[in-house]
Amino acid sequence: MRTFLYISSMFLVLTVAFWAYNENYKTQDVLKEIAHLQSEIGVKRERLGMLEAEWAYLNRPERLRELAEINFDSLGLLPFLPTQFGKIDQVAFPAADLEDELGPITSSIEVIGSLEGEGQ
Repeated sequence: MRTFLYISSMFLVLTVAFWAYNENYKTQDVLKEIAHLQSEIGVKRERLGMLEAEWAYLNRPERLRELAEINFDSLGLLPFLPTQFGKIDQVAFPAADLEDELGPITSSIEVIGSLEGEGQ
């Protein structure tokens, strides 16, 4: 019986050792892959920063204004001027639709006000 216990213990130890050996190499492979991915992410972030800087450089207002003037004949683009924008008080809102939408709100406010008056 002792011999069987020794042999089974030895087999169990060898099995666990083999499993640990394989797990160690799998872990090392995953850590190498993570390091590679992190370096790749760093390269991509640098590239993104470069592209954002180029985009900001190409979208300078004075450059766009100059391009609009150069290509006016083919595109017909005009530069934006502050006088082209309206003010909020110049917008005509439909009064009837606004009153219809506020009807339930004002009636519920009146109901809440009357309930508060009853509690005092």
